[in-house]
Amino acid sequence: MGKTLNELAGELKSCIIDLQSDAHNKGNMRKERYNNLKLVMDATANPKPHVVITIAMSEAEFDLQSGDKTSGGLGPDERYVLRWFDKSNTISDLRACWMDAEKNKDKKDKPKE
Repeated sequence: MGKTLNELAGELKSCIIDLQSDAHNKGNMRKERYNNLKLVMDATANPKPHVVITIAMSEAEFDLQSGDKTSGGLGPDERYVLRWFDKSNTISDLRACWMDAEKNKDKKDKPKE
């Protein structure tokens, strides 16, 4: 079974913190800023494969076919997100989550009996 969005969010958080710890601003880095990092996929709101990434008060949507940003912005953290996309298996794991989201969208829309 593939990774969940929660697991992928944890990987992104670790990746950003690791990349920033190598940067020159190591002393100014605030790890707690990434405690609320979220990955969301809503197949009913947008039928194209995408992921919405929220970091603190910033939000951006990325296309899963190309890895390009389609809307929003993450400020200086966006470069770290793009580097995370370039890691092996990240896009394929996100696409697998998208397939699960598409399968489950009908279940979400049906009222419980």
